[in-house]
Amino acid sequence: MISGGGTGGHIYPAISIAQALKDMLQSVEILFVGAKGKMEMKKVPEAGFEIEGLWISGIQRKVSADNLMFPFKLLSSIRQASKLIKRFKPDAVVGVGGYASGPLLYVAGRKGIPTLIQEQNSYAGLTNKWLSKSANTICVAHDGMEKYFPADKIVVTGNPVRKTIKLNPNRKAEAFKHFELDEKQATLLVIGGSLGARTLNESVLSGLEKLEKEAVQLIWQCGGFYKDEMEKRAEGKGGKVILKDFILQMDFAYACADVVISRAGALSIAELMLTAKPSILVPSPNVAEDHQTINAKALVDNDAAEMVKDSEAMDKLIDEAMALLKNKERQEKLSNNIGAMAHENAAIDIANEVMKLVE
Repeated sequence: MISGGGTGGHIYPAISIAQALKDMLQSVEILFVGAKGKMEMKKVPEAGFEIEGLWISGIQRKVSADNLMFPFKLLSSIRQASKLIKRFKPDAVVGVGGYASGPLLYVAGRKGIPTLIQEQNSYAGLTNKWLSKSANTICVAHDGMEKYFPADKIVVTGNPVRKTIKLNPNRKAEAFKHFELDEKQATLLVIGGSLGARTLNESVLSGLEKLEKEAVQLIWQCGGFYKDEMEKRAEGKGGKVILKDFILQMDFAYACADVVISRAGALSIAELMLTAKPSILVPSPNVAEDHQTINAKALVDNDAAEMVKDSEAMDKLIDEAMALLKNKERQEKLSNNIGAMAHENAAIDIANEVMKLVE
């Protein structure tokens, strides 16, 4: 059983682990457990896996009716998780983060079923720190996680990413043709995560004329929530702008990009490492314990990426991107350093740790 979701940062690593297990074993049964109403309930079946949903959500930072319902949702989810485990009889349970991971791994631990936690961030969340006491193995993306987890349980594997992300140099011309872009012009890629990011969108809007003046092509993933608004406000501004709510062929987008502007979620960083793209990270301030800033600093400290604070993005982001686009030497250094941090076989390494638990 594999649990996790809420955002692409949890869902796609979970799917990658599942696919690695299927590649290893001729006969393996995998059941996903997610949170009802969250995006995993759609994305996991699309990837070919069965999923069950728990009635669970997170605690809101402000006073709300949802917070009053949380104890009831938690108890309901624990009961439902227990029923699912009794029915499915898993040999191992994997949690990658997200609301449903807590109840499922808690019940599995109580029943003596081997459990594995996959922590994607440089900062461990409360749920994973709590679950680590009973977990058998904890796969992490970064060194130095002993401050959060028992050292004897930690395995550094990196974060799994979709197989399709890896760049194929022989398909670069095809990538430019796909987006109808010119290979000879500088190209900027902006990605705000699977849900989009208001700050990045507003910063790009304010800089469209600058990009046009410097003949910079733009591939811009704005998120489904913002698509209609961004289309209207960007109309007639900028030069060559490819605006998408969600980019399916991310390998083509990365292949075209000279520089990437991105949030600093764990999955985004793992993809940037694997593609070795020069990047400017804008950590989201709207995440638990400001963990995206910690993620970003892990790269900045290794001179593997640049960072602009969310609060400064409107004034600085596009100018920083323009400067980096013009500095080929800096691009090469960032590319070499971030590429050296990649864990290309993360999904396989995690699947192997699952197999050890089963054996």
